[in-house]
Amino acid sequence: MPEEHHQPTLLADYAPYPFSVTEVDLTFRLDPHATRVIARIGFAPNPEVPGRHDFRLDGEKLRLISARIDGQEVRPGIDESGLTLAADDLPEGPFTWEAEVEIDPAANTALEGLYMSGGIYCTQCEAEGFRRITFYPDRPDVMAPFRVRIESDLPVLLSNGNPTASGAGWANWTDPWKKPAYLFALVAGDLVAVHDSFITRSGRKVALAIWVRRGDEDRCAYAMDSLKRSMKWDEDTYGREYDLEVFNIVAVDDFNMGAMENKGLNIFNSKLVLASPETATDLDFERIEGVIAHEYFHNWTGNRITCRDWFQLCLKEGLTVFRDQQFSSDMRSAPVKRIDDVLTLRARQFREDTGPLAHPVRPDSYVEINNFYTATVYEKGAEVIGMLKRLVGDDGYARALDLYFDRHDGDAATIEDWLKVFEDATGRDLTQFKRWYTDAGTPRLTVSEAWNPGSDGGTYTLTFHQKTAPTPGQDAKPPRVIPIAVGLLNPNGDEVVATTMLEMTEATQSFRFEGLASRPVPSILRGFSAPVVLDRKVDVTERAFLLAHDTDPFNRWEAGRALAKDGLVRSIAEGAAPSRSYVEALGAVLADETLDPAFRALCLQLPSEDDLAQTLHESGRTADPDAIHAAREGLAETIAEGLARPLSATYEAMLTKGPFAPDSASAGRRALRLAALAFHSRADGGARAAALFETADNMTESAGALGCLIAAGRGEAATAAFAERWRDNRLVIDKWFLLQLVHARPETAVPTAERLAALPEFEWKNPNRARALLGGLAANHAGFHARGGAGYRFYAGWLARLDPVNPQIAARMSTAFETWARYDADRRALMREALQSVAATPGLSRDTREMVGRILGADRA
Repeated sequence: MPEEHHQPTLLADYAPYPFSVTEVDLTFRLDPHATRVIARIGFAPNPEVPGRHDFRLDGEKLRLISARIDGQEVRPGIDESGLTLAADDLPEGPFTWEAEVEIDPAANTALEGLYMSGGIYCTQCEAEGFRRITFYPDRPDVMAPFRVRIESDLPVLLSNGNPTASGAGWANWTDPWKKPAYLFALVAGDLVAVHDSFITRSGRKVALAIWVRRGDEDRCAYAMDSLKRSMKWDEDTYGREYDLEVFNIVAVDDFNMGAMENKGLNIFNSKLVLASPETATDLDFERIEGVIAHEYFHNWTGNRITCRDWFQLCLKEGLTVFRDQQFSSDMRSAPVKRIDDVLTLRARQFREDTGPLAHPVRPDSYVEINNFYTATVYEKGAEVIGMLKRLVGDDGYARALDLYFDRHDGDAATIEDWLKVFEDATGRDLTQFKRWYTDAGTPRLTVSEAWNPGSDGGTYTLTFHQKTAPTPGQDAKPPRVIPIAVGLLNPNGDEVVATTMLEMTEATQSFRFEGLASRPVPSILRGFSAPVVLDRKVDVTERAFLLAHDTDPFNRWEAGRALAKDGLVRSIAEGAAPSRSYVEALGAVLADETLDPAFRALCLQLPSEDDLAQTLHESGRTADPDAIHAAREGLAETIAEGLARPLSATYEAMLTKGPFAPDSASAGRRALRLAALAFHSRADGGARAAALFETADNMTESAGALGCLIAAGRGEAATAAFAERWRDNRLVIDKWFLLQLVHARPETAVPTAERLAALPEFEWKNPNRARALLGGLAANHAGFHARGGAGYRFYAGWLARLDPVNPQIAARMSTAFETWARYDADRRALMREALQSVAATPGLSRDTREMVGRILGADRA
């Protein structure tokens, strides 16, 4: 369908639905190809929208069997997106709508609405999937209590809320809490449960269950433990208690996202539930913990209080990401978690903000809402919450959140509602702060400094200037409120000014520090206090000083990373030799046993090739993927040679004895051990990695060793052994696909992807498997961007093939092309050609057409 047929939805056009929904009764008679859904729904005129209005219900891919109002048959007008009854055909007051429809879950490969995953019926209704189940006002501001009856001969029949009755072939569920349709859930299948319980702080017992396929129940323990810790943490930290008799989690293999917070029945991608030491890495355990928490926390920030419209998506997602980050920081190392979060933000959101897909945290228009489940909404949305908390303080934040829950429980809220509770609770005017929600782009913060010695102590002045580059549809960028955390160090390394929060509100603003004995060394943007790019000229000596002495863990890590990037940029742009001063500083960090092993492991991570490409682009240089790869490899070889002994000693010292434990301390030791192994493998050709691969008793070390072997060019035998051992474990085989591409040498990346795509194990309709292969290739920066465009053509071909089957996955994976502006004219032309081939695909979905059009539109500009 031509793009012009899809008119954008505008925030400015929001209007309440003219009817309220008083109750929803649904009956499902399940059949793989002919499920009947019988809906009985109470409607009443909405007093906020006076007058007579046509009755419009959303609906897609539904076969209407019958429709009645107050028992009388009606014949609505039906189009491809729903049905309409004229206002004159409606009763003047409340009425009951009854409809029976037929749907085909087995044919639903888009995985939106009711579909099947390996014989299991399951749903995904966010954002607009419920309209594929029955005709309904499928929008988040229409909220109602639901009653559900499921009829099937399958042994397990689940829905939202509390179970009320069941018998042979049927089960009834009632959710007493009002919810929008996107939170509806249903699961039916041959499943087994791992059961537990939780006692709330008021003394209620909540029955907990994780439902999985038979044979997977032995890999649910960590997910259950994470759930119970999440429930306790939310009570202790936010005062939020769970509000139903049961809490169910279901793991399914075919799922477009990570998980879904449906009220009382969370549905998860199986990779974010199932874990054992033999099959899951430390990163898997950490992600399970964080996502379990995230979806549980949505019970209050997303379910009890939802968003008025999809433009407010950041309200529920940004806040809940911030809450899950707090939780993970409390469960693990807070400094390491903060560094991890910033790495994710810079890798995903900063590139979004500087490219053709840039948009505000709260967008003001969209064609397809599924395309706005982005790093800007989630990760930057969380950063905005963090800044707000820093500005109002812990007490102010706590008062505001209590007011938010009290005032808006049961509401569909907006960003304006959210900011108003902070203004009312703290007395602050947040008009300027709101620009973080309405303005796209990443501010660039430049810094100059002045030192004036005096007889009574010197004065040190920091002057900041903020500027945000134009983004699509937004040329003017007025100043924002930026919290800048600053500390000052004496030349001997002592801290003379502890962390102080400066509040910048002007385009240019100065801050003075008086009474200092000597010129200090500044530590700026501590804890990454705002999502900005800090531009300050710092020499190698000062960076090394901060790496050695800064009391702020984030800035200490940042100093080391900046040292690495400075040296790598010189190598790429000027042909300079790898930085010996950086290697020496890294050796000092490696030898400092007072530092958390996880922190040292992060310090050993070199900046990614994608990060370096963005750094070069921002400095006005054209990114050359081959030169970037060569420089990074050269530095890694220099580190391996220069730190051979300490790296070897670290590898041995970090051996974790005894049974595997997924706790943060043990995970940190393994992370440091594998970081040392990656460098050591360059010196020994992978000999030590081969030995570890043979003896590893956990997936963290097994996968880590396999990656080293592949990178060393001797992974063929180990790769085959890995596949043979794990051929029946779908999640581990996803790792097998990913590892071979991420660690492939650039010249072999595309041939490897082509070989893997031809295997019968490449079940490309499964989102996890598609992401493993295509995401793995895109993550191999020099391989994906290899001269000649083979990577682009392969990737675009698969986007076109995926789109008619699963538009959401195809559209999201198209973002691999969003950074086209960084590269030379030849690569840009090849990327344009590849994307144009996707755009020319007959019947291209609205999802993918919008994404490709935005990228190509920016290229044409």
